[in-house]
Amino acid sequence: MGGWKKYLSVSTCVSWSLGALVLVLAIGCCTPGTTGITPPTIFSISPVGGSVGACPNAVITVSFSEAMNPATINTSDFTLAPGVIGTVTHNAANTIFTLTPSSNLSAGKTYTVTITTAALDVYGNPLAANYVSSFTTAANACMPAPVVISTTPAAAATGVCPNKVITATFSEAMDPTTITAANFQLVGPGATAVIGTVSYAAATNQAIFSPSSVLALNATYTATIASGVKDLFGNALAAPYSWSFFTGANPCVPALPPTSVTPANAAAGVCPNTVITATYAQAMNPATINATTFLVKVTGGATVTGFVTADAAGKVFTFTPAAALALSTNYTITITTGAQDTFGNAMATNFVWMFTTGAITCISAGPPTVVNVTPTAGSLGVCLNAVATATFSQAMKPTTLNTNTFTLAPTTVGVVTLDGTNTVATFTPSAPLTVSTLYTAEISTGAQNAGGTPLAANYFWSFTTSSQACQPPVNLGTAANFGILASATVTNTGLTTITGENLGLSPGSSVTGFPPGVVVPPAVMDITDPTAAQAQLDATIAYNYLAGLPNAAALPAELSGLTFTPGLYKNASAVTLTSGNFTLDAQGNSNAVFIFQIGSSFVTLGNTHIILAGGAQAKNIFWQVGSSATLGTYSFFDGTIIAYSSVTLDTGVNLVGRALALNGAVTLDTDIVTAP
Repeated sequence: MGGWKKYLSVSTCVSWSLGALVLVLAIGCCTPGTTGITPPTIFSISPVGGSVGACPNAVITVSFSEAMNPATINTSDFTLAPGVIGTVTHNAANTIFTLTPSSNLSAGKTYTVTITTAALDVYGNPLAANYVSSFTTAANACMPAPVVISTTPAAAATGVCPNKVITATFSEAMDPTTITAANFQLVGPGATAVIGTVSYAAATNQAIFSPSSVLALNATYTATIASGVKDLFGNALAAPYSWSFFTGANPCVPALPPTSVTPANAAAGVCPNTVITATYAQAMNPATINATTFLVKVTGGATVTGFVTADAAGKVFTFTPAAALALSTNYTITITTGAQDTFGNAMATNFVWMFTTGAITCISAGPPTVVNVTPTAGSLGVCLNAVATATFSQAMKPTTLNTNTFTLAPTTVGVVTLDGTNTVATFTPSAPLTVSTLYTAEISTGAQNAGGTPLAANYFWSFTTSSQACQPPVNLGTAANFGILASATVTNTGLTTITGENLGLSPGSSVTGFPPGVVVPPAVMDITDPTAAQAQLDATIAYNYLAGLPNAAALPAELSGLTFTPGLYKNASAVTLTSGNFTLDAQGNSNAVFIFQIGSSFVTLGNTHIILAGGAQAKNIFWQVGSSATLGTYSFFDGTIIAYSSVTLDTGVNLVGRALALNGAVTLDTDIVTAP
């Protein structure tokens, strides 16, 4: 036997039977599990084959009957169909292998797991056959229900601005089709539902409620998100979510800029000993208008030292330089957005104007003189609510400046005040001035300086009022930051360029054509987000304000060849500009406002131009359009268009202003849009 044995391999079994030599040779392991003759099998799989309701975030786990060779079980041999990409891992014993999909599976879908015969055990034995198992995922994500993690305004917030959009941010991405007016509601005083628009910002998981009009001041509002809102896997909010907030007394609209200044913008030959004033239509907070917010600088140079005073009403602010200004020098005056009204509202932008001093000192040891006046002598189109001011070369005796020494003819009843420096006298009429009237202001020799020396002679100047009441500046709120703003879509063809203004869409579905269109930085695109929703709300507020202004003059249906002075004009139907030019003449008043109320459509044809004359500025021109507006091919247009429906800019339009569509699309084609 010993001689036979030495020729047998360690894997050979030898049997002897009844003394007869019977040699049995077997290749492999005589005892199962010791030498690898049994193919590996799969004990279990998860999710279980044939199961229904597997979680879409599940992983696939397979348990083998013995240790497997990890090199033979990978994403080629262990697959999940249809088309699932993932990674394969295993435990230390090499008996449990897991396929982890790179993303959640789809809800309510059948998947098939396959492990091929390429999977080998550690002895090199394959599965007897491909292993196949199927399961079906559940109709939802099998994950915790979504929750509201934050809101604006916050719960129990007080002093909330009434012109704000309401938002709720969720813990995960939501199904946009469930973010509806039925599932997001706002209720105000008397349990009255607020009318508004509901949208969803996918980038931030935010539901947005945009009221159709401003909320009431000093009122309680309650917002509710219903349990009908669902995430992308159909999981609903566990319960309705409600929160309340309280509006304040602040209307929260930007403070209006000054209505008049001295010296006037672009004035030349100004006396170097002048004081600088800014007059507001509304009361301002004197604590916010000081030497840090009322800045006087040599243009491109040093800051002028001085102090700021306010009149008793908080409407007239005077900057008095610490020393006389330099001769023949250009100065730039800036009142910054740090200046606030009595509600705490800042101006939307800095207010800037310039003037140049003369070549003589204008200082005399003798009688006082008038060195600046408003309105400017000889000016036309002066607003009917204007005040008349006179700046003196010396401090004046307050008791000598009154309605006997400072008058306005035709006979006008009013009040005369002197500012804190006693150098600026203001005549404020008790009622608006009369339209299209020549007025003459007079300061008599009864006006005396602090030492009692009177003017050497009576001082006169004249101005003419506008043909109709001047309109105050229009508050656009955050909509002023947008050159293009649409509700449905923004579509561009060609190389449109938007400079100095943002592009916005809310609630909307898509923005196409950017690129090749360009929004020049630092301007940005705000797409279906709270910023765009707020701008839409502010644009709607401005539209309603413009549409509701009374006492408009007639606006012809055809504008070609016409000239208009500042004011409010209305046509209840459609308006066109079919040829040539249309002129807006501010008559020397750079702050003059033009407002056009158009009841239906507004169409300009190709190559038409708006001509700005007499200091008219695009930022002060507003077109309220009752349906849609269309600007013709290669036309030049100025002003802010707020259309109830859509705005279309045909090829090559040059718009200095804004195109704001409240309920429709903005369509562009190789246009130039520039901030006014």
